[in-house]
Amino acid sequence: MNYIKESLSQVFGNDPKRPSKDEQPEELKQIYEKKRGTLTKEYLLSIEHHSHVLGKWMKRRWLTLLFVNFLFLISYKLDIQLLEGAMTASRFIGFHFADLNSALQVMLAYKHVVLNLLIGTATVFTLWLLLGGRTFCSWVCPYHLLSEWAEYLHLWLVKKKIVKNVKFHRKTRAVFYVIFALLALVTGFTVFETISPTGIVSRAIIYGPGLALIWVGALLLFEVFVSRRFWCRYVCPIGITYAAVGTLSPVRIEYNAEACHHEGDCRKVCLVPHVLDVTIRGRAHDVRQDLTSDCTRCGMCVDICPTDSLNFKIKGLDKFL
Repeated sequence: MNYIKESLSQVFGNDPKRPSKDEQPEELKQIYEKKRGTLTKEYLLSIEHHSHVLGKWMKRRWLTLLFVNFLFLISYKLDIQLLEGAMTASRFIGFHFADLNSALQVMLAYKHVVLNLLIGTATVFTLWLLLGGRTFCSWVCPYHLLSEWAEYLHLWLVKKKIVKNVKFHRKTRAVFYVIFALLALVTGFTVFETISPTGIVSRAIIYGPGLALIWVGALLLFEVFVSRRFWCRYVCPIGITYAAVGTLSPVRIEYNAEACHHEGDCRKVCLVPHVLDVTIRGRAHDVRQDLTSDCTRCGMCVDICPTDSLNFKIKGLDKFL
């Protein structure tokens, strides 16, 4: 229950809860005490640091994302009815799929629920309930990959001191979530779906480019020159929807405080670095702790960690794997 409560708190923009010393188990206190004075700057610099670029999980994630979106394309071009539709609503070998946030927007706008939409929503809900977190964002969403590439350019510009990264409050995303829902309810029009780069890029891949890609290009330019991952971090309500569903998922990334050297590489590459605040010395609640459901499960922290203190696990099965 504490995991669900903390996950939802972070999803809606609150900072991770800092544990008091009284809340931390004795074993964890001893681990921190043992590390005191030993993790010097010189020692941390001597650690062999891994690159997250084309790491094991990044390769798997990129291939999965490209494969899913390629299936949409070949299904349409060859008319083989394998994966029909687009990212917002589709049908895979006869099974209906409906993006949860898109389905919510449609229900609010049109004030009724059709059977196929209900079936598609239930199917996707079950799928992402099993996979957990914001897995959709990093493993399936086509805009996420474009934004990820734009991020490399943004970080290079920041390193060269050509631009400065502008940060916004994380609760901004929750505000937009409510705004988009109210707009659909009041106007009878799915406003978010019109401007969502996820849907725009998905349809462009399948049916060909349109003028809407100008909007996507403007977003990417803003992310390159102004704010790192602006849309995903501060606007898109899709992440909130899937993160809320993913609180009950058995698939998680587990942090091991005993193995961690607190060098901070994982937080530097993470799209949602607040979920990795537990890796800061003194911030963990237990020796082993699961990252909250606001985590995108991208695996970049697992790839880059030099001490193997972050790893995927399946809750309930980890003892047998």
